[in-house]
Formats: sequence, structure tokens, C-alpha cells
Amino acid sequence: MTYRLLRLILSLVAYVTLRPQVVGLHNVPRRGPVILASNHLSFLDSILIPLVVPRQVTFIAKAEYFTGRGIKGRISRWFFTTMGNIPVDRDDPRAGQRSLEDALRVLEGGGAFGIYPEGTRSRDGRLHPGRTGVAWLALAAHTPVVPVALIGTDKVQPVGRRLPRPMRGGVQVRFGAPIDPSHQLTAGARPAQVRRELTDHVMTSIRHMSGQELAGR
Repeated sequence: MTYRLLRLILSLVAYVTLRPQVVGLHNVPRRGPVILASNHLSFLDSILIPLVVPRQVTFIAKAEYFTGRGIKGRISRWFFTTMGNIPVDRDDPRAGQRSLEDALRVLEGGGAFGIYPEGTRSRDGRLHPGRTGVAWLALAAHTPVVPVALIGTDKVQPVGRRLPRPMRGGVQVRFGAPIDPSHQLTAGARPAQVRRELTDHVMTSIRHMSGQELAGR
């Protein structure tokens, strides 16, 4: 109930201030496990995607959002916990693998998990190479990957800006056709090769929708 109320309030604010244009939402299944793999331009991305998708989407969030002190810390912890985010300690040498294990549990429970294959926000607006964790997750969970392209969120809240600003024309959220990881499997193919090819497939789909310049290999 708390999640639905918070989502309703944030949705109203988002649709008034950001005026998001959503394309291809029918590609996101209403139930069952699914991975939403998106480009990453702004802090807003992890908030915007769950607001436009008609089901709860779980993201990984840095542990600092859950450990702050004082009123600000309590509000932050309540917000990210209510939104269903999973904390990860980035100083932990196994943080990446722990994140994938947490994501796998979400998918095994029939949930939707959001991931940024680039690994971090793009600071130059270009699309950077995807890391193969998204492919590992899709293959391990036998789960389709829906590519997501965000356009304009870096203009609303650029890296380093604390508060978003209104943007004429709004932002766009585009959902591509689901990618079945089993189609990437071929006899004799090495696991690392399969993961790389599947990841590249996802990133190519994101680029076609976002129109971003590639940052190179």
C-alpha cells in the first residue's frame, strides 16, 4: 500500500514536470520475470522507469542511500526501501557478483529487475560498452531482456545537479522488443562468447532507440 501511494504521488509529479513520452510499453510483460536493460544518463532514471511501467521494478542502489543519519538519512532510507531497491556496498570486492545474485532472486520470484549494462551513468552522453552481467543474469534466470532507451533525462538532471529542472518537450522512455536469451545459444559456443554476443545485441537495440553516439569498445 505504501509503495502504491508513493508511486501515485511521484507519477503525478513526474507527468506534470517531466511530461514523459512512453513508447513500446506493450513490450513489457505484465507478469512473470523480466529484465529491463537501460542506458543510464541521470539519477532520475531509476525513478522514472518504475513510474511508467505498470508493475514494480527493482533496482540496485548504493548502500549510502540506506545508511545516512539524521532526518535526511531516514527519508532516504524510507524512500529507497519503499521503492523496493536493493542496497549494494560498492567497496565490497564482490559487490558486482552479489548484485547479480540479488537480481537473480528477484527474477526467480517472478519480479521485474532493472539494470544498466554500462555499469554507471554516462558522463558524456554517449553509449558506453555493456558489461556482460546482464547476459549472465538473463541466461541464468532463463528470462527475456527488454531493452530500454531513455532520452532527455540528462538534460533534466545532469550529473552533479542536485535537483531536476523542467525541460521543454519532456523526456522519452522507449521499450524495445524482448530479447530471448535462448536464441543466442548455439552448439559449441563458449559461455563467454555467448554472454558477449547477447550483451552486444541488447546494447545495439538500446542504441537504435536512443540514437546515442557509441563511446567505443
